[in-house]
Amino acid sequence: MALGESGGILRPGETVWTIARAGRAAALVDAAATFGAMRAAMLNARSRILVVGWDIDSRTPLVGEEWEPADGLPRELGPFLRALVERRPRLKVDLLLWDYALLYGLERELLPEVKLDWSMPRQIRARLDDVLPIGASHHQKIVVVDGALAFCGGLDLAIRRWDTRAHAIDDTRLRDPDGAPYRPFHDAQMIVDGEAAHALAALAEARWRQAEGGYAAAPKLPKAAAPSRLRRAPPASVDPWPEGLVPDFRDVAVGIARTRPDFAGAPAIREVEALYLASVAAAERTIYVENQFLTRESVARAIATRLAEVPTLEVVLVGPNVHQSWHEEHSMNAGRRRFMAILEASGCAGRVRLLYPAVPDDPTGEGVMVHAKLMIVDDRLLRIGSSNLNNRSMGLDSECDLAIEAHSEAERAAIARIRDGLLAEHAGVSPDEIADATARDGSLLAAIESFPARGRRLAPIDLGTAEDGELARRIGEIADPETPIATPAFGAEMFAGQPAQRSLLRTGQLVLLALAIVAIVALWRFSPASTLTDPAELVEWLEALGTGPFAPLLVVLAFVVGGLLVFPVTVLITVTGMMFAPVPAIALATTGVMLSAAMMYVIGRAVGRGALERRMGRRTRAVSKALADSGVIAVAALRMLPVAPFSVVNLVVGASRIGLFDYLAGTLIGMAPGLVMLTLLGTRLAEVLASPDPWALALLGLAFVAWLALSVGLQVLVYRIKRKRRAAKGG
Repeated sequence: MALGESGGILRPGETVWTIARAGRAAALVDAAATFGAMRAAMLNARSRILVVGWDIDSRTPLVGEEWEPADGLPRELGPFLRALVERRPRLKVDLLLWDYALLYGLERELLPEVKLDWSMPRQIRARLDDVLPIGASHHQKIVVVDGALAFCGGLDLAIRRWDTRAHAIDDTRLRDPDGAPYRPFHDAQMIVDGEAAHALAALAEARWRQAEGGYAAAPKLPKAAAPSRLRRAPPASVDPWPEGLVPDFRDVAVGIARTRPDFAGAPAIREVEALYLASVAAAERTIYVENQFLTRESVARAIATRLAEVPTLEVVLVGPNVHQSWHEEHSMNAGRRRFMAILEASGCAGRVRLLYPAVPDDPTGEGVMVHAKLMIVDDRLLRIGSSNLNNRSMGLDSECDLAIEAHSEAERAAIARIRDGLLAEHAGVSPDEIADATARDGSLLAAIESFPARGRRLAPIDLGTAEDGELARRIGEIADPETPIATPAFGAEMFAGQPAQRSLLRTGQLVLLALAIVAIVALWRFSPASTLTDPAELVEWLEALGTGPFAPLLVVLAFVVGGLLVFPVTVLITVTGMMFAPVPAIALATTGVMLSAAMMYVIGRAVGRGALERRMGRRTRAVSKALADSGVIAVAALRMLPVAPFSVVNLVVGASRIGLFDYLAGTLIGMAPGLVMLTLLGTRLAEVLASPDPWALALLGLAFVAWLALSVGLQVLVYRIKRKRRAAKGG
C-alpha cells in the first residue's frame, strides 16, 4: 500500500500532519529505558539539544537501569547538562516548558527558570511557554538532538517518573528528591531518526520561536508537510543514536499527529482525534490502549460502533486504578465512568476489559501509575505520543503523537512484539508466553485471563457507583474542556442581559466590555506597564510610595485595585513576600486576596446575576443550585484549576447562587497552596537566586505541612457550620 493512500489510516492533512521516513525507530517502554537512551544521545550531541515538555525538572535522574552513570557526569538532569556543555563548549541546550498553573505548583520544582536558565552556563537557555488560550496547557513531550534524532511520547524530563519494567514496589530508587517514595510509574516513548526526526525538530523549533515572540514569530509549518519542504538541519557530525539500542523498525514511515487550539488567529489542528477515530474504524481483531485518562465520548462511541460491526473484535483498556485528587475523581474518573457506560450500553461489554497493572506486596492496592499514551490496533498500527484520551487532548492542549502503520510482514511482527512485551510486563510473564497464549486461544482477552491472578497481573478496575450529577459534569467541563475559554465571550455571557436583538444599547455595552478586557490584557503584556509584572520592579515602585506603617495598607490596596484592573494576582502575592517577613507577608497577601475577591464578587452579583439567568434560563438556575449545594468544594476547585484570571472567576461566581460564606471559605481553601508557596518564594527569593540554604528549604517544607493542616481544618469547620445552619432551619 502506498504511503498516504486513501485506504490507509495515516492520511496527511487529515489524520496526520505529515508522513516522514525514519531509518531507525524504536519503542522505549518506561523511564529507565527512555532516560538512559536520552542520556546516551545527549552525550553524542555536538550542536544543539532542544527539549519541549509539559514539565522539566533539573533534579530528574537522567539514567538507565544501571542508576550509577559510567560516563563520569552527574546523575541529575541539571548538573548533567551543566557538565556536558562545559565538556563541549559549542553545544547549545534549549529547554521549553509550559508556564504552569498554580494547581501544579506543589508538584514542580520551585523557580524552574532560575534552576534551568539563570544559574546555568550561557549555552543553556530555559523558557516558560504561556502562548496559549485560557485554561490550556502545552502537553507535548519532544527531545531533539542535533536535528537528527528525536524522542516523542508521554514522558517529561521530570521527577517521580523514573522506573524500570520490573515496577518493584520495594525498589529504593523510586524516591523523589525529598526522599519520599512514589508509586511505580509506567510510560512509553518513541525514538526516531532521519526525516521523521527532522520534522519533529521543525515542530519543536516552531514552539521555541513562538514562546520567544508569540505566534507571529513562529515559523509557519505547512498544513500537510513534506519533509523536503522543511528547512533541513546540517548533517550531524556524529550519529546520535544510542549505542546498543536495537531498532524495532528500519526504513519505516512515521506519521506525526498534532493538536493545537484555535488561538491568536492560528486555526485549530485536530489530527490527534482524527487519528483515534480512523484507527478504531480500521480495527479487525484487537484494540489495545494504555492511557491515563478515558473521557472522550466520541472515541467511546466509535469503539462501540466498531464492536457492533465486527463481532470478533476485542478491546483492552489499561489505565491507572485510581485518580487520587478530588478534582480528578470528579472530572476524569467521572468521565471514565461515562466512557465505559457507552461501551456497556452497546451490548458488547463482554468483549471489553478495563484493567490496571497490579503489583505484589502493594499495601495501597493502587498498582502501577499508568501515564502512557499508547494505542495498538491489530498488528497494523502502533501509536505513541503525548495525547490522553480526554477532551483536552482533542482540542485544547498542544499535543504530538507518532504513529507507524505496518506495510510489511516485518513491521507487523514488530508491532505484535511490542504489544506482547507490554502485556508481558503487566502480567509478570514473558512475551513468548503472551504470544503463545494468544495464538492458542485465538483471543487476546482469553490469553490475559489464562495467567494466574496473583503477583503481577492485569486486574479489573472498579469504577465504583458514584453519582455523576450536574455538579460532576460542570467540574468535568472546567477540568476537561474541549475548546478554549475566550475571555470576551466569558464576559459577554456574564453581562449579556437581554438578547442582542432586543437591545442595541446592551450590544454596545458588550462590545465595550470586550474591548476593555482586551485593552487591559494588552496593557499588562505589551505596554511599558508590563514591567510592573516583574516582582522586583513592582517592589521598588511600592516601596517608593511609602514604608513603615503605611506599607501594609498600600499592599492590601494594591490587591483591591489590581482586582479591578485584572492585574495578575500571582505577581502581587510574590511581591508581598519580597517586602515582608513570612508570617506578616502571608497575612497581608491573604487579606488582600480575600478583599479583592469579595469586592469582585459583589460587583458580579449586582451586575451579572439577573442578566445571566435571563440569558441562559433554567440551565443556569440548575447549575447554580448544584454549585450552591456544594459551594465550598466547587469554589475551591475553581481556585485550583487553570480556568480564567482571578478577577474573572470572582465575577462569574458572584453572578451565581453561591453564598458569600461558601464563596469566601472556598476561596481561602483553594488559594491557600498558592498563597503560601508564592509568598515564601518572595521572602526567600534572594537566597534561592544565589544558593538555597537548608533553613529556607526546611521553612518551605513546614509551610506546606501547615497548609495541609489548615485546609483540612477549614473544611471540617465549614461542614460543621453548614450542618448547624441546616439543622437550625429544619428545627
